[in-house]
Amino acid sequence: MTAERATEPVSLRAFLVYFLRLGTFGFGGPIALAGYMQRDLVERRRWVSKADYLEGLALSQLSPGPLAAQLAMYLGWVRAGRLGTTLVAAAFIGPSLVMVLALSALYVKFGGLPWMQAAFYGIGAAVIAIIARSATKLARMTIGKDRVLLALFAVSALVTAWTEKEILWIFLACGVIQLVARGWRPSATASIVLSPLAWLVSGLHGPAANELWRIAWYFSEAGAFVFGSGLAIVPFLHGGVVNDFHWLNERQFLDAVAVAMITPGPVVITVAFIGFLVAGLSGALISAAGVFLPPFAVVILLAPSFRRWSKNAHIRAFVAGVTAAAAGAIAGAAFVLGRRSILDWPTAIISLATLVVLSKIKKAPEPIVIGAAAIAGLLIKGVS
Repeated sequence: MTAERATEPVSLRAFLVYFLRLGTFGFGGPIALAGYMQRDLVERRRWVSKADYLEGLALSQLSPGPLAAQLAMYLGWVRAGRLGTTLVAAAFIGPSLVMVLALSALYVKFGGLPWMQAAFYGIGAAVIAIIARSATKLARMTIGKDRVLLALFAVSALVTAWTEKEILWIFLACGVIQLVARGWRPSATASIVLSPLAWLVSGLHGPAANELWRIAWYFSEAGAFVFGSGLAIVPFLHGGVVNDFHWLNERQFLDAVAVAMITPGPVVITVAFIGFLVAGLSGALISAAGVFLPPFAVVILLAPSFRRWSKNAHIRAFVAGVTAAAAGAIAGAAFVLGRRSILDWPTAIISLATLVVLSKIKKAPEPIVIGAAAIAGLLIKGVS
């Protein structure tokens, strides 16, 4: 073993216990969760080498799906191959899934009660600020001073705000535009490869004969094509869940995003809440499987050869364009959802206050901020 990959010995059981604890108590979103893994596994315990961690982080950034969950899966693969990937995925995702299922059942049973409506009145306004903040952070991290990426960000934001949905063609086009801007020209082989890919994307709407089948198809599409932070899935889901399939209304969709933010683990667990509201427990489990299976497959299939192609300049340029589009889509989603959620002066004040707190207090825990917004909603509505 080379010095850069030297680690301390650890049992698979201890490794899994760590991810079970992280999935149970890890708040803060994908960037924070990735930071916890670096601090705990690389710096403090030295169970994972820095080289392996950075390669896992690069794979998570270069491929679609939830960043933190995919990074955890990759580290599981480094520790124990495919078995490690599978067990770590279950340990990391399981706790938040159980919590969301419990909250979903309570929401279905008590969602019409005045106190819950009042709480989500405040939470919804805070969520808009969090989504806007996420778009800003992702844009700063990925765009920098690159004018082409800035233009792609703006176009994606405008298209999302105008159409109220995330269009996959825009993402793919942004990736190709950034490739061309970096001096890439498609060869004959590349054209042949891209043709069936275009055909595949144009057909990703799924048959409508069975609702559970549509749920499986749609959420698998989300897991396979959504890049960026955990909240990058929000505009994608909004277009389908609210506008196309009419599974949820605007209020219910925003509540689904809020539930994901007040629970630990990956933010994209919001899909389980949506699936539960649409088709009960079966819908929740199918939607969660649809989102998490594509990144799981990416780790299983690509981890062995990732070190060879991770530094490819063309791949990085394409992903940079797609990520800029993802940041723009989040910004557009904040506008679309904000237009329907910030209805009066109280909600505007709650949203603005949330944005100020998150901007001034860098490590402000989002669940606490959302809890404060819920209390504000209860006080404003006068519900006991």
